[in-house]
Amino acid sequence: MTTDAPRKLDGVLSTLDVAIRDLTLAKEKGDSGVAPAKDAFGSVGALLTMMKELMIDEQDYVELGLSCANVCRALDRGLDGRRLDELSRSVLETIQLLTTTVAEIQRKITKQTKRNAVGRIFHARDDVEAIAAWKLDLNNILQVFNTELAIDTHIMVANIQRNVLTNQGGADGKHQSVSVQASFMVGELPPPAPRACFGRDEFIERVINLAQNLTPIALVGAGGIGKTCIALAALHHDYIKQRFGDNRRFIRCDQFSASCTNFLRRLSKVVGAGVKEPEDLAPLRPILSSKEMFIVLDNAESILDPRGADGEEIYGIVEELSQFDNICLCITSRITTIPPDCDTLEIPTLSMEAACDTFYRIHRCDGQSDSINDILNQLDFHPLSVTLLATVAQQNRWDNNRLAGEWEQRQTAVLQTGHNKSLASAVELSLASPMFRELGPEARGLLEVVAFFPQGIDENKLDWLFPNISNGSTIFDTFCVLSLTYRNHGFITMLAPLRDYLCPKNPMLSPPLCAAKERYFSRMAVKFSRNTTVFEESQWITSEDTNVEHLLDVFTSVDANSERVWNACEHFIRHLYWHKPRHTVLKLKIEGLSDEHRSKPQCLFFLAELCCSIGNRVDRKRFLTHTLRLRREGGDAHHIAVTLRKLSGANRMLGLYKEGIQHVKEATEIFGRLGETGEHTRCLNNLAHLLYKDEQIDAAEDVAIRTIKLLPEKGR
Repeated sequence: MTTDAPRKLDGVLSTLDVAIRDLTLAKEKGDSGVAPAKDAFGSVGALLTMMKELMIDEQDYVELGLSCANVCRALDRGLDGRRLDELSRSVLETIQLLTTTVAEIQRKITKQTKRNAVGRIFHARDDVEAIAAWKLDLNNILQVFNTELAIDTHIMVANIQRNVLTNQGGADGKHQSVSVQASFMVGELPPPAPRACFGRDEFIERVINLAQNLTPIALVGAGGIGKTCIALAALHHDYIKQRFGDNRRFIRCDQFSASCTNFLRRLSKVVGAGVKEPEDLAPLRPILSSKEMFIVLDNAESILDPRGADGEEIYGIVEELSQFDNICLCITSRITTIPPDCDTLEIPTLSMEAACDTFYRIHRCDGQSDSINDILNQLDFHPLSVTLLATVAQQNRWDNNRLAGEWEQRQTAVLQTGHNKSLASAVELSLASPMFRELGPEARGLLEVVAFFPQGIDENKLDWLFPNISNGSTIFDTFCVLSLTYRNHGFITMLAPLRDYLCPKNPMLSPPLCAAKERYFSRMAVKFSRNTTVFEESQWITSEDTNVEHLLDVFTSVDANSERVWNACEHFIRHLYWHKPRHTVLKLKIEGLSDEHRSKPQCLFFLAELCCSIGNRVDRKRFLTHTLRLRREGGDAHHIAVTLRKLSGANRMLGLYKEGIQHVKEATEIFGRLGETGEHTRCLNNLAHLLYKDEQIDAAEDVAIRTIKLLPEKGR
């Protein structure tokens, strides 16, 4: 603390004493006639008294106390000698906002006081953001109040002059004229700016740049992506406030029934036109064209849905609003059916850094955690989901370990706060739209298929995947229009939180998904060999391997007794071996399959081949050894011999030449007995290599000569 701090504190305490005294007098005098102001004086006085007590120990409250005192002085000065009918609705709303804000600050401070056993309140290191936010709120109210009061004073003077000139300046008429004109000019205040809008500076700046030329703007994206936050941050940006002043308007389009009448009524009220029941835009044009305005139509999908009752008419009104050369129209919408003149900004999910900032601003339990950051990644850094997750954890007082455990068990079902704010309500809002309902009963089932597959579905294979859906392209286009899905490198997919919510809980009870499964299984079952057309066509797996792997991972769990599922598993691994060698999560599923299952030997065999192609020689031998045991139990001589031949090759690559020689000799004897010359020749060739590696040079030469003698018999 500097040496000036005690002097400053003394001055502030003295200032607060004067302010408290003045407020007490203002509350008690009855000549102002403004009842809401009496409540405001009482609330501010009570808070100032608390501020005075706190500042004896806590220097952090000095600036807050000064802000509070400045607001009350402006309020007292501005209302002195005025009557209720001389004040506009906006001034009265500002007074009410002051009362509410002050009461909320006092409530939070009181709550913290009671919670803290040692009697101390906050500390700047912990609560500087909260105190700064309260101070900002009070200063914003002061600025708005002074601006609104100046407008009222200007209007009053103008009307008095006009009444004098026209000799119509009676007292009653004067006050009525002032009241009506003030309502016409002021309109309705927008909501406050968001306290934090992490990772959105780029989009806020783009909105500001477009606003400089009054270009209409559309912020489009999925529910909960942060469109409203960006719009409000722009609405309260210094440039927008300086240019548009009090002509900044905000309309929540989802707070009234979607009809032309309701929309026009709400627009008239918000801009201060004073027209109670406008039938069209005509009576509003004078006020709309009288000055520059910045108008936000928030959640505009509720009125712009082309399948809504008055969708076409409302769209025409919004389109005309976008064409006013003095209005910057900003639309936020989940659907992309917005006027063509709008410059559309597609709002993406957050960056990892911004998502972490958002989460840890709300949930400050244990500091940052890798497990929590991983959950945020699983949520695709979706702003609403991140906020809900942090809020739920904060409300339940979960530490990071408890939160990670809850997520592991319930996934996005965790995302529901105590006040019923949830991801589910955000998704269902989109599904309740007229445009979605018109798609028919099969639409949700198709969404479930998109949600099930991690990659989404190939846009070029809609007819193949859904042969019974005649208008598949139209349906999936509509999903994209509604921001339920989006296109990504040829696939139609969706954000991870939506995917988790819409994914069928029991895949076997989803007819569209089961039908899609059968399509994939049939496609993989086609036999192929190198240098054939079928082999080339089978390379489709390289672009959809993640989808097929997930399909098999799920169905080998929920339908583990199905031989068709395990046959498909074998075919998939064979496809990977030929076209995209890599590790697979199905490895553990195959190993865990019962030895009595008919499909296990073949699955193990191809898993061993896949291990070979990715250089895992130890696992290759282990799987082939297991396969050989199962083959011997089955008694199929051909498959036993093939496994022995492959096992000899595995031993050769591991340097186990003698063991390999033993296996390949047995395989050679079986193929010779079966009369399979081609396989017999391969075994002799392998045997020659093994003998050579084992430095049995003469024996290797003898076997090589036998191999050469067999080749002409097959024309090779």
